Amino acid sequence: MALSPDEVERYARHLVLREVGGPGQARLRAARILVIGAGGLGAPLIQYLAAAGVGTIGIVDDDAVSLSNLQRQVIHSTPDIGRPKVESATDAVARLNPHVQVVAHPFRIDARSAQALAGDYDVVADGSDNFATRYAVSDACYRAGRPLVTAALGQFDGTLTTIRAHETGPDGRPNPTYRCLFPTPPPPGSVPACAEAGVLGALAGVMGSLMAMEVIRAVVGFGEPLVGRLLMVDARAMRFETLSYGWDAANPLSGTVPSES
Repeated sequence: MALSPDEVERYARHLVLREVGGPGQARLRAARILVIGAGGLGAPLIQYLAAAGVGTIGIVDDDAVSLSNLQRQVIHSTPDIGRPKVESATDAVARLNPHVQVVAHPFRIDARSAQALAGDYDVVADGSDNFATRYAVSDACYRAGRPLVTAALGQFDGTLTTIRAHETGPDGRPNPTYRCLFPTPPPPGSVPACAEAGVLGALAGVMGSLMAMEVIRAVVGFGEPLVGRLLMVDARAMRFETLSYGWDAANPLSGTVPSES
């Protein structure tokens, strides 16, 4: 289906990019992206996916907007305090781009719901704030054969990588899983929650925007994704570094002796 005149004008700056153009914009319009969390990372991610013309955005979140969220969760505003985040985010997307459909999933994701949802979307983007959810989502994406873009925030630092564990790399070896990068979660209490440790609000915007770029590249098909590479951002020094990681034969998903996790 051809772009409407309104869409041609809306996406004009994409259409003139050789790497995107009409075919790439059509892929974005046909894409279904699942976003885990409408918080610090999910807020800018959802906004940029909507602005880019992603056809369907699924949003999973069971939380309500609070005043302390507004320092970084820019998709919500003061009148939204007390509303479910999925409702606030849905309204924000409608204001930004009426061509985008939002599917709200107002619940806390777990292993079962992650498995049920992952196969319904083309790419999953995880902006959750805990390891249990990250493991559940990454395992579900592997089993469903879906790419995963996953990021995390610290006080002044962030990380981002893309997982395509259902595929093989150029060398014929399996791509690494999330469990190859983080075999086990940190001990309980060793990583303080955002409410305790704090987080630089603008850093959430940087990392969420980088997530959107990875998702858009995955859909359109240009550039080199962060597969087997962990991007680390240090906001104190404004330093970007990349750490390479590989497939671990001992991982429980695609290892030499697979087991249920």
